[in-house]
Amino acid sequence: MADQGSGAPDPEVPAPASALSAPVLAVDAELTSPELDALFHASWPGHRSTDFTPVLARRLLHVTARRAGRLVGYVNVIGDGGAHAFVLDTTVHPDERRQGLGVALVRAAAEAARERGAHWLHVDYEPHLTGFYARCGFRPTEAGLLPLSP
Repeated sequence: MADQGSGAPDPEVPAPASALSAPVLAVDAELTSPELDALFHASWPGHRSTDFTPVLARRLLHVTARRAGRLVGYVNVIGDGGAHAFVLDTTVHPDERRQGLGVALVRAAAEAARERGAHWLHVDYEPHLTGFYARCGFRPTEAGLLPLSP
């Protein structure tokens, strides 16, 4: 039993979530294909194992979030080499959702894309994600989509 007067937390009582260290966001931090694949397996039901090496090689930038060294969030940004950049694969580990991490990832990606010369940041999303992307600062626009696989 802990000394009640010491101010030290009782080691048998878990620390509240607010006492845990916040996730650390980083632009273009080292990232391996296996750890990204593991995040996608945890986050997306039905995800098939993927070699992300080509994705990471072709990006304009990526933003990662790590808590205690573990990858808990990711967003990819690709560019056209000019004024346009595109957000892809915004992913937050299920244990980390609904705490603002996804919004923080996308906002960090937007700032980094602006710093790298992009004038426009695009994103495609399903209707149920409208509120999320509005919180990130996006406004709805009309766009076209042509499926290329049967």
